[in-house]
Amino acid sequence: MRIISIRENPAYKDMAIEYFSSKWSVPRIVYEDSITHCISTPSPLPQWYLLMEENEIIGSTGLITNDFISRMDLYPWVCGVFIEEKHRGNAYASLLLEKAKEDSRKSGFKNLYLSTDHIGFYEKYGFHYIGQGYHPWGEESRIYESSL
Repeated sequence: MRIISIRENPAYKDMAIEYFSSKWSVPRIVYEDSITHCISTPSPLPQWYLLMEENEIIGSTGLITNDFISRMDLYPWVCGVFIEEKHRGNAYASLLLEKAKEDSRKSGFKNLYLSTDHIGFYEKYGFHYIGQGYHPWGEESRIYESSL
């Protein structure tokens, strides 16, 4: 099991673009643009990660400046946390979340945020609910914070 940083391993760029765009209902061009530019930017954000077992992608996550949510004063945001169904129940998401926390800490951030509708999952990994946030498409999500 290994976590691949696309920034550090640009050969995985196209694989990451395809994977993220296949899992989330965000237009492919958004992932393509963000993942492509994460490789060369001097900024610590965005970051994109793949969780690999042998040559198979079994999960993913990213670190971004905003997750399409109204609380633009908060960042970085962990996004796109996904574990393939047949690999769920093994706490593999914790590996991705720890990598996101580690890289956020190294970049000087004091907190990490996420938005989700899942209740009871992220609390297991050090996140706590801080309030509601609102999306441009009119929905709302719970906002969680983890101190780094």
